[in-house]
Parts: sequence; C-alpha cells; structure tokens
Amino acid sequence: MTPFVFNTTKSILFGSGYLSRLGDLVRAQMGSRVMLVTDPGLMATGIVDRALALLADKGIEVTLFSDVQADPPEAVIEAAADIARTADIQGIVGLGGGSSLDVAKLVALLAVGAEKLRDVYGVGNAKGPRLPLILVPTTAGTGSEVTPISIVTTGTAEKMGVVSPVLLPDVAVLDPDLTLGLPAHVTAATGIDAMVHAIEAYASASANNNPISRNLALQALRLMGGAIRTAVHQGSDVAARGDMLLGSMLAGQAFANSPVAAVHALAYPLGGHFHIPHGLSNALVLPHVLRFNAETAPTAYAEMAPYAFPHLAPLQGQDRAAAFCEALADLSRDCGLPQTLRDMKITKDWLPKLARDVMKQTRLLVNNPRAISEADALAIYQAAF
Repeated sequence: MTPFVFNTTKSILFGSGYLSRLGDLVRAQMGSRVMLVTDPGLMATGIVDRALALLADKGIEVTLFSDVQADPPEAVIEAAADIARTADIQGIVGLGGGSSLDVAKLVALLAVGAEKLRDVYGVGNAKGPRLPLILVPTTAGTGSEVTPISIVTTGTAEKMGVVSPVLLPDVAVLDPDLTLGLPAHVTAATGIDAMVHAIEAYASASANNNPISRNLALQALRLMGGAIRTAVHQGSDVAARGDMLLGSMLAGQAFANSPVAAVHALAYPLGGHFHIPHGLSNALVLPHVLRFNAETAPTAYAEMAPYAFPHLAPLQGQDRAAAFCEALADLSRDCGLPQTLRDMKITKDWLPKLARDVMKQTRLLVNNPRAISEADALAIYQAAF
C-alpha cells in the first residue's frame, strides 16, 4: 500500500445543543482568559451572546473580536493577534463560518509571537507553538474545524494559504442547532462548497490521496446528497441540518489530507476580484471543471456518483461520470444559486485576467486529475460565462 499521512482534530463533539458545553470545555482546555473570534453577521443572531453567557457562567474572562470579514485580509488577522497578545490571552475560541474559524486558527498561532504571518504562507511553514484552540462552526460548508488550512486575502485580490498541522484545533464542537437560522442561499452555497471538498479530495492527484480520505469523502457525499435540498428548502429540519454539518466535517477531514484542486483554483480569483462568497464561486465553476476532468479521468467521478445521487447507480463508466457532472449542475440550479458568471455581473473582458490568476494557484493545480493550462482555464471560464 502507498504510504500516506492522515491528521485531524483531536476531539470532535457532535450533537444538538452541544454549544452548552462550551464553558466547561474552555475551562478544561484553556483557563480563564480567552479571545472569542467571530463576525458582525453572527453577532446579530444572538448566538454570540449565548456563547458569551456560557463562558461568563464559568467565570471566564472574554476578549471579543467581532471584526472578521469574508475572505479575511491580513490586516484583520494581525489586528486580532495584536489584541490577543496585549490581553495575555490563554486560548482562542472561533465561532462562525469558515472565515471566522480561519482567522481564529491564525490568531492562535500568531498571538504566541514566535512567527509572523508573512513567513508562514505555503505548506508546512507554520511550526508553532500556538495557543489552545476550540472551533465552533455555524455553517455546513468549509469544514475548517478539522482542516490544517487558513486562507488569507493578500494585497487587493490574491488569496494565499497557510497549511500546517499546527493549525488543527484541539476541539471541534458541531451543534446542528446553530445552523437552523441560515438563509437558503447561504445553506445552498456552503453545502455545494462542502460537496466540492469531498469530490476534489476523492479525485485528487495528490500523492497523499489515501483510503481514509476517500471513504470519508464518499460518506460525506452520501449524507449531503440526501440532505441538501431539504436543508435549503425546509431550513428548520434538524435532521437535514445535522446531516449537512456532519457531511461538511467529513469532507473537511478528507480534503485536509487529500487536497483540493482546480475547482478551488478557478474559484479563488472570483472571490478575490469580485468578492463572490467562496461556496458560490465553487458552485459557478464546478460542473465545468468536472466536465473538463471527466474527459480524461472519469473513473473517480463514476465511483462517487451513486453516493451523492443513488439514481445514477445503473449507469456505468463514462456515462455515469458525465451524468454526475450534470446532476451537480441540476443540484445547484434546484438550490436557487446563480448559474453563470454573467449572473454575477462579471464581464467577458475579465476572463483572460481570471485565467492568468488561476495559474498562480500552483498549490491547488498540482492536485487536479487533469493538467490545466492557462488556455484551458480560459475555456472553462468561457463555458461558465
């Protein structure tokens, strides 16, 4: 068997109402002075107030940082780390969507003061130590609570990643109740994002693609393929919300070890230049990238298809792979997501620039099952236009 490495979060708690355990977890893992990292949108939901009350009830002093932005820029991360250092914080709690969790990971690393953000971009450059870290996702999408990855917007548009096992949290708390208030369009975009994680992990050309990741990806697709439409259209269905949150986490474990590829590479410039939410960026290019890949590497997609879409099981080989691509396009449409770059007010003259930017995403492109040139990237964007 080919050697591989598999890392994940040490402790994962899953269950409705499990936010109530936060105070005890923080006391046991961190002490009495913590920073809670979140965003303004979540502040308006009441979830942050509940978390603060739970921590106060255990005598925990909280420094609240609620200025996280989508696609977080360097300045936000460094500001939070500065505050954490000044307040002599003993641990970090991240509460929210993927951006809040990504920022919390980097604050836990940078607050120690041993490393600078500019020095840890790339794979394996962050060495630690870091502060104790607990992550609580409120969306079923990024899987950030079980990944060693944080994505940062550098400059005006470019995204870069910090990838290191040091960023894996000590505890992830998954409470489906926290996702009940998500709007349908957010549920749809984050849900498709999570399915992309599973799909790209399973098909990844990474040398670390491994049987654990592949099996987690298939289980993730089984859960989310059966639940996403219900979660989008019947948002109060706790069972569907639970399946989506668990599926997102499993997909996160999969791609944390068998990395994602060209769908993400083509999505990043859309987010960087046009501030399109990451999940929606993935959804816009997903079927077009998979059609491109399936021309020469259909096997993985044929194998995944019946897990996400059981009705495709009677098909075989290339036919099943092609049907899988179309079923994903139909799913995005059924969930009410925009379908074209034109829908996002992107003009055709932008496409060559986007294609050039894709080629900077070497960390991702190397994992794609089919090599992608700049001309290929342009053709995919044209198909998505």
